[in-house]
Amino acid sequence: MKTNFDQSVRDELINRIHSLDEHHQARWGKMNVYQMTLHCTLWDEWVLGTHNPVYRQKLIGKLFGKLALKKITLNNKPMKINMPAGRDFIIKEETGDLVLQKERWARRISEYEQYFNPAFIHDFFGKMMKEQIGTLAYKHSDHHLRQFGA
Repeated sequence: MKTNFDQSVRDELINRIHSLDEHHQARWGKMNVYQMTLHCTLWDEWVLGTHNPVYRQKLIGKLFGKLALKKITLNNKPMKINMPAGRDFIIKEETGDLVLQKERWARRISEYEQYFNPAFIHDFFGKMMKEQIGTLAYKHSDHHLRQFGA
């Protein structure tokens, strides 16, 4: 199972991030490449605890989150296309410095090497084991990189 806690996986993701440019078009979804890189950066910062976020699981997650988490993290299947983004991670701004944003995202991926965020609670899945976090973080990045053919 691929995980962001494996150096070779982080290197693979960072190489794929650096392969992106403004000409990459989404194969599905509504985001452009800049919005996607910003979305992924913010999502990884949330998981890593970069800006000391407040974590809280939603009611629907308390009912179905653990079952869904097992379904996603116990296999090598990529995430399904057109999965809904959390409200906090929908990016409205359409343009920005893509080169800078790719660098920010790549730095966040590198930070999984020293991952330590015992406060992390996913808003849908709830409290997760470190192995589940690494797998989900990989699948999230892979999902969006595949979305743009990288």
